[in-house]
Amino acid sequence: MDKRLKHLGILRGFESAARHNSYSKAADELFISQAAVSQQMRQLEQALGVKLFVRHKREMQLTPSGKTLYQATHEAFNTLIRALNSIQDEGIPGSLTITSTQSFASLWLMPRLYRFSVKHPQVSIKIAGSNHIEDLRHSHIDLAIRFGAGARQQTQSGLHCEAFGEEEVYPVCTPALAKEMNLKKPQDILKCWLINLRNASLNDWQIWFSEAGIENHQQHKMWTEVTSTDLALSAVLSGHGITLSSKSLFTQYVDTGQLVIPFNIKHPLTVPRYLVYDNNSAKKQRLALFIAWLKEEMSIYENTARPA
Repeated sequence: MDKRLKHLGILRGFESAARHNSYSKAADELFISQAAVSQQMRQLEQALGVKLFVRHKREMQLTPSGKTLYQATHEAFNTLIRALNSIQDEGIPGSLTITSTQSFASLWLMPRLYRFSVKHPQVSIKIAGSNHIEDLRHSHIDLAIRFGAGARQQTQSGLHCEAFGEEEVYPVCTPALAKEMNLKKPQDILKCWLINLRNASLNDWQIWFSEAGIENHQQHKMWTEVTSTDLALSAVLSGHGITLSSKSLFTQYVDTGQLVIPFNIKHPLTVPRYLVYDNNSAKKQRLALFIAWLKEEMSIYENTARPA
């Protein structure tokens, strides 16, 4: 056996430090001190006779040699995890950790989750709302519900990315605002404050303006920028303007009369949904149960949602 494999334990620390570009984050993940991680990396560099990290500001960045070793160790540990999962099966009782955007988790998933718990009380669900692309394996997340065409490209190697329908996007506001601003034609929308998502790629107002045939929208000055749709809808529910939102996130408010769609003009771009998970997960039975329930709930929603 290659004598360098005696450093296998240290290579685990290297993979973590390289993935995070941080000794302190690796220490948190491995439940050891930052000093211990730093010492391990010095030992590894001395044993291999190459420099693996260089410090840049607050980050530990990989050298070319470090990048080569990281790719190999990352793939090797993932292969080992998949193999361990494939020979283990935890069965149905137990826990699942689900991640999605803060908006989808709070506005669509959480109001329905009790129905899963009633049907399957032996499964404990943990919801992690996040607007970042989480590392499923190393954050111990079992399922991600992601949005946008880039989800496939952002899916880690070895994980399954499954199409899960798509979201339609419309403008929404309160009935009081629509009445107060006398919103009769699409051009009237420029009389209102508009809520815009930061870094919006699909829920883009400029594309909707073109679809609606709105002129001189380039001169519109009344904008409020937020980081998530739940914040945008919170502002709109208080009467502060109009936002573009995925229909699944606002339908409950339309049903209760709190919001209306002032102009029945759908955004020309739909938002694709995806499920991302490990086919070889040791929780595969439990995961399959939740995914089946999720698809059933989405089907019920899509069949009962009022036409716009």
